[in-house]
Parts: sequence; structure tokens; C-alpha cells
Amino acid sequence: MNKTILLKSETDTQALAKELAEMNLTGSVWLSGDLGAGKTTLTRYWLQAMGHTGAVKSPTFTLVEPYRITQDDGTIKPVYHADLYRLNDPEELEFIGFYEYQDEPNSLVIIEWASRAAGYLTPPNASIDIKRLDDEQREVTISFA
Repeated sequence: MNKTILLKSETDTQALAKELAEMNLTGSVWLSGDLGAGKTTLTRYWLQAMGHTGAVKSPTFTLVEPYRITQDDGTIKPVYHADLYRLNDPEELEFIGFYEYQDEPNSLVIIEWASRAAGYLTPPNASIDIKRLDDEQREVTISFA
């Protein structure tokens, strides 16, 4: 199933993030788009919509930022935000224990630049492609496996 949405403002991005949060996705979600398309911005709003109240740092240099989000029912949802743009070799993922994130029950792994390690990653449960149309507008295509 594919869904394409036109985001005309930051408020639209927040609304999309709220929809994604309400889906309570698990497994991996791959985010694609050029530099500056808004992948990290969408992820920040998504984590906030899930209930995260702290800062959301870009994992560009750390590769992965972990979050533990307390859900409405009191359970903890592990969320990992990965950015593989600076990944030198996909085998590095094994050294940092990346594959364990997906094995964690109820976890969500949001991966920017997954294409840099596509042959090493399990297929995503969903893919989100963001195309920057201009300074404000984005075309977002969401595909579910």
C-alpha cells in the first residue's frame, strides 16, 4: 500500500508525525530523501508525538540514538533513530550491535540513509520517501510492506 501526501508547512509535518505515532509501528522504517529533505525533522516530531519530551539529536555522527518512550499504558517502547549517511562499511553495524535493536520486543528502528547498508539490513516494514519541492513543501510517499 502506498500513500502520497503533500506537506505544505511544519504544522503538516507535525500532523503526519502524529499519524505515524498513532500507528504504533514496530520493526524498521526506512527514511529516504536528499540532504535537507526533512528526515530528521519528521523523526523529531514523530518521537515527540509518541511521548518523548527530551531533545532529539541527529545521529549523523553517533550512527544511532536510542530512546525509551513510556506509552499511555505504562509500557516502554524502545525506539532507535539511525543515520547511516556516514557509515564507512556496512559491517560496522555488527560491531555496534545494530541488529539487536530489531530483535528487541516492540522496538521501532527509524533508519535514515538505509540504502548505504541495504544488503545488510532486513527489509523494512515501511518506507517513507521525502522529496523537497521548495523551502516549505515536501512530497511524502509512505509504503508499507
